[in-house]
Amino acid sequence: MSTDIWGLTGGEEIAPGLVVLKDLGGGVAYEVWLAHDERLLAPVVVKIVRPSKVDDVDTRLSFDREVALLSRLNHPGLTRLFAYDDEGERPYLVLEHVEGTTLSQQIGRFGALSAHQLYAVALELASSLHYLAGEGVAHLDVKPSNIIAGSPAKLIDLSVAMGLDAAAALDHPVGSEEYMAPEQCAPGERGVPGTASDVWGLGATLFRAACGYRAFDRDVEFPQLREAPKAMPTSVDPRFQRIVLDCMAPDPVDRPTPREVADRLEPLIETLPSARLSGFSLRG
Repeated sequence: MSTDIWGLTGGEEIAPGLVVLKDLGGGVAYEVWLAHDERLLAPVVVKIVRPSKVDDVDTRLSFDREVALLSRLNHPGLTRLFAYDDEGERPYLVLEHVEGTTLSQQIGRFGALSAHQLYAVALELASSLHYLAGEGVAHLDVKPSNIIAGSPAKLIDLSVAMGLDAAAALDHPVGSEEYMAPEQCAPGERGVPGTASDVWGLGATLFRAACGYRAFDRDVEFPQLREAPKAMPTSVDPRFQRIVLDCMAPDPVDRPTPREVADRLEPLIETLPSARLSGFSLRG
């Protein structure tokens, strides 16, 4: 168990009017809690900077960047920022709580998604990435554990997201290893990180959702720099397989844009049996 925690317990206040309900885990820089917000009279998610990271320059820059991005972004497929405190003993962000499990948890529990679920999630994520690209933002960490499989699917955690100019200037790897595009693994050598990198992450995410297993084995570092993705099951529609593999093209210039992904998904959705998607379409 990590000792780099604030030692909060249920019923304790993170800050006045913000009461701890449940530990949601977290990562290297943050612990994450479900809390009750007395001002909103609603459950919220609170990301708190870990004690050892409060004075860490990179963590604080990431914190400030996430606040700045969430303060100006507004899309159904992105979580909302309700409040933050960057000056107190425990810097934190108060985020929208979205009911549902992560896509990673859903795949781990039930295996590959059905076509209805798969196409809905794919379209909704393409919509979010299309919006971020239009706002000049690269998420850089598109992966199943950063997606809440709700209605619509929500792309969460903008802690490493940045403007496209900043992403293009990266000189070191950024992201989660198995969902990083080649140009994220080796910036400058394999291309420039940006929107196309998010499309690659989308492809790797959809691969796992469609197959129930990962596109690459995890026994070596950055296999995506040397290997092609594994074969997908024949049960996956060949047209969807083509979309996924095009998203995972090694060269970023060969990948479709998020809008092109959405446009290619629409005909697949129209061929499904007459079930209504729980999310939304890009067309009226």
